[in-house]
Amino acid sequence: MASFISSLLVLFLISQNSCYSFRSPLSVFKRYQESTRSLSNDCLGTTRPVMSPGSSDYTLDIRMPGVTPTESDTYLCKSYRLPVDDEAYVVDFRPHASMDTAHHMLLFGCNMPSSTDDYWDCSAGTCTDKSSIMYAWAKNAPPTKLPEGVGFRVGGKSGNRYFVLQVHYGDVKAFQDKHKDCTGVTVRITPEKQPLIAGIYLSMSVDTVIPPGVDAVNSDIACLYNRPAIHPFAYRVHTHQLGQVVSGFRVRHGKWTLIGRQSPQLPQAFYPVEHPLEISPGDIIATRCLFTGKGKTTPTYIGGTAKDEMCNLYIMYYMDAAHASSYMTCVQTGEPKLFQNIPEIANVPIPVSPDMMMMMGHGHHHEEAEPEKNTALQQPKREEEEVLDQDVHLEEDTDWPGVNLKVGQVSGLALDPKNNLVIFHRGDHVWDENSFDRNFVYQQRGIGPIQESTILVVDPNTSKVLKSAGKNLFFLPHGLTIDRDGNYWVTDVALHQVFKLGAEKETPLLVLGKAFQPGSDRKHFCQPTDVAVDPITGNFFVSDGYCNSRIMQFSPNGMFIMQWGDETSSTIPKPGQFRIPHSLTMVPDHGQLCVADRENGRIQCFHAETGKFVKQIKHREFGREVFAVSYAPGGVLYAVNGKPYYGDSAPVQGFMLNFSNGEILDTFIPARKNFEMPHDIAAADDGTVYVGDAHANAVWKFSPSRAEHRSVKKAGIEVEEIKEIEIFETHMRSRPKTNETTTEKQAQEKQTQEKQSVVQESSAGVSFVLIITLLIIPIVVLIAIAIFIRWRKVRMYGGDIDHKSESSSGGILGKLRGKGSGGLNLGTFFATHKGYSRKGFDRLSTEGSDQEKDDDDGSDSEEEYSAPPIPPAPVSSS
Repeated sequence: MASFISSLLVLFLISQNSCYSFRSPLSVFKRYQESTRSLSNDCLGTTRPVMSPGSSDYTLDIRMPGVTPTESDTYLCKSYRLPVDDEAYVVDFRPHASMDTAHHMLLFGCNMPSSTDDYWDCSAGTCTDKSSIMYAWAKNAPPTKLPEGVGFRVGGKSGNRYFVLQVHYGDVKAFQDKHKDCTGVTVRITPEKQPLIAGIYLSMSVDTVIPPGVDAVNSDIACLYNRPAIHPFAYRVHTHQLGQVVSGFRVRHGKWTLIGRQSPQLPQAFYPVEHPLEISPGDIIATRCLFTGKGKTTPTYIGGTAKDEMCNLYIMYYMDAAHASSYMTCVQTGEPKLFQNIPEIANVPIPVSPDMMMMMGHGHHHEEAEPEKNTALQQPKREEEEVLDQDVHLEEDTDWPGVNLKVGQVSGLALDPKNNLVIFHRGDHVWDENSFDRNFVYQQRGIGPIQESTILVVDPNTSKVLKSAGKNLFFLPHGLTIDRDGNYWVTDVALHQVFKLGAEKETPLLVLGKAFQPGSDRKHFCQPTDVAVDPITGNFFVSDGYCNSRIMQFSPNGMFIMQWGDETSSTIPKPGQFRIPHSLTMVPDHGQLCVADRENGRIQCFHAETGKFVKQIKHREFGREVFAVSYAPGGVLYAVNGKPYYGDSAPVQGFMLNFSNGEILDTFIPARKNFEMPHDIAAADDGTVYVGDAHANAVWKFSPSRAEHRSVKKAGIEVEEIKEIEIFETHMRSRPKTNETTTEKQAQEKQTQEKQSVVQESSAGVSFVLIITLLIIPIVVLIAIAIFIRWRKVRMYGGDIDHKSESSSGGILGKLRGKGSGGLNLGTFFATHKGYSRKGFDRLSTEGSDQEKDDDDGSDSEEEYSAPPIPPAPVSSS
C-alpha cells in the first residue's frame, strides 16, 4: 500500500493572459519550471507536465496533495488548470488509487472551479459553471485508453480549461496511521486534432428505495434521446454493496439492444462495448440496476455515503466533432410499461467468484511497476508449529492413449470450458527452411491450405476425438487460446493473421491482419505467435512474433488499444525487450500477462492493462530457450524449454514454478517417447498438464502425485517422515541422461545421495549421527593399528624402514586410498571385508567421472527446421 501512497502530485499554476504554442514545448512549459513548489514527503514529485519523447503529447498528474480525511464519507475536491490555452484532447486515463483507501473518484471538466483553495470539501460544489464528467474510477479499476482518433476536447474556445478531481473517502479507519493520500489520475493530452469527440452519458437514479429483506429490487431509468447520433464504445457501472447487476440498452421500435451489462462488485472500469451500435434521435436509452435487500433491517436510499446506494451507468461515446456534446445525463424514472419487455438477462445477477474478488483487493492497482518481493521470506513459519506440506511431482500418465494420436506438427494446446483438451496442429504441412523468403513472405501458397481438420477437441481421459474443425482455413498454425465463452483464438504464421472462431461455427467471428502480408503497423502482423484473453475485460493480447518484437492489446471487438516491446539490442536483454515473444498466459489473480521470451531464455511478466514490466523469471536450467508458458490457479506457472545447443548442459524438460518468487518447484519429462521440441503447454485447474511437441508430433499428459512431508519433533530430534517414498525413486529414474559439467554432475549426485539417505533414515529409524559413528570407529581402529605397526618396525629396523614404507603403499593405506589412486574409496575398502555391503557407497567411486554422460547428445536444437549447430546459433522458426 505504501507504494500507492508514495506518488506524484501535479499542480498547474498559469496566467490566463499568456498564449503558448505546441510547436515550442519548452516555451509552453517554461513558466512551470519556475512555479514548481515543494510537495509533501508522501507525495514527492513535480508540478510540471511531462513531455512524451518524440511527440508533442504530454501527461498531467492530477492528484490529491497529501490529504488525511478525519471523517468517513468525506468528499474532497482539487482543481488543476490546463497548462495551455489552445485546443487539445485527452486520450488516456491512468488511475493511481486503491480501493483500500478511496471509495471512488471522478474527474470533471469545467471553466470555473468552486474554490481557489489548494483543496476543499466538495459539499461546496465542484464547479460554479456547467461541469462534465470525463472519467470515473472505483474498486481498483484498470486504466482507460480511448480508441484511435477519439479524444475529450479541452481548451480552446469551447473546451474546458480546468480539471476538478473529486475523491470519495469511505471508511476513515483506513487513515488510522495518519498517512497522507495522493489518490488521483494521470491524463495524456495531445494537441493533434481528433476527428471524433468523446463524451459521457450518465444514466442515474435519484429516488430508488430498497426495502429490507427483499430478494430483488429493480431501479429503472429511461430517457428519449434527441441529440445527434452517438456511438458508445465503453461503459461503466456503479452501485454500492447491494447492487448485483447493471444493464444498459438501446430501445428502437420496441427492440432492445444491449449496450453493456456488468456486476458492480467487479472492478468498476470502463468495459468495451462488445457489439458496436449507434444511438440516433428517437431511440430510448434504458437502464436497470438490480439490487437485493437481503440482510438489511432498514430501507436503503440513494445517497452519497457508503451506507446509501447508487444506480449509475456511464456510457462513454464518440460523435462527429461538428455536433459534439461532451456530457449528457438522464435521471428520469422508467415507465413500468416500457420495462415489461426488458430482456430477462437484466434480471440475472452476475456471479462474482472469490478469485475475482481477490484480484480486486490485492495487487491490482496499476501503479508504477516494481519487482515483486518474495513474500514467503516476510512471513517465516514458526518452529514450534507442526508444518504439513505437499510436494507435487508431475509424472506422465502412461495409461493415457493420447500420445499416439495421429497428428501433424503440434503447435498449440488449450483447455475449453468443459476441460476438454483442444489440439491445434499442422496436418501434412511442415515449417522448414523453404517456407519463407527473407522478407517473411510465405513461399508455399501453391499447395493450398491444410485440407484436414487442424483443431481437434479431445476427451481428457480417453483421448477420443469429440469434435474437429479448421479444414481448409490455415497454412501454418501456431498459437491457440480459448476464452471463457469457449471461443478459439488462433494464429497462423504463414497468413500473418489472428482469428477468433466460435466453438460451434467454422466461419471466423473476427480476423485481424492481412492475409500473406507481413507488416509492423497496427493493421499487420509478422508471424504472430500466440493470443491471451483477459477474462475480466475481454481485451486480448497478441504476441507478434518472429519478425516483430512486440505485444499488442486489442478490445474484444478488435480495436487496437496499445502495444509495447522492443527488439533485443544487446547480449544482456533489458526488461521489455524480446527475441521472439513465443507464448502468452494471463495471470488474472495478479492482473498480469506473462510472456515466454523464447530466444532470451526467460519469462517476462507485465501489468496487463498498462504494459508496465513487473518481473522476469530466468534460470540456468532453462538453457537458451523458453518455448511456452501456462498459468494455473493457485500461483503455479508451467513452462517448457528448448533442446540444448551443442555444449549446453540444460536438458529439454518441463518446469513447475512458483509464480510469486520464480522458484523451480519441479521438473518433468515423458516416460514414453522423448521431448524433441515441446512447443506448447496447457495446465488444468486440477494440476494436470499437457505438452505438445512440434517435432515428435505428439501430446503428453502429466498428472500430479504428492508426497506428504510432516516435520515433527520426537524425543527432541527433528525427523522428516515421508509417505509414498516411491515417488522419489520413480521421479529420479524417469530423468534422462544428460550432458553435464563435472561440477554439475557432482552436485546432482550429492543431492541424489542426500535424498536417498533421508529415505534410508526414515525407513530404518536410525539416527544419522549413529551411522557416522559406526563408520568412523573401524577407520580409527585401523589407523591406530597401522601407526602401531609402523612404530614397532621403526623400533625393530631403525632407518631401513623408509624404503619399505614407500613400497608398501598398496597395504592398509593403499586399500584406504583405493588401489593407490589418491582418492579415499570407502566402497572398495569395505567390499574387501566380510559382512559389509557396498550399498550406499558405490556412487562414491564415480565422483567426478563422466561415465554417465550422453555421447550422442551433441546435436543442436532443431526448431521448425534444422539450424546450424555451431554457436552463435541463428534465430530459427518454430
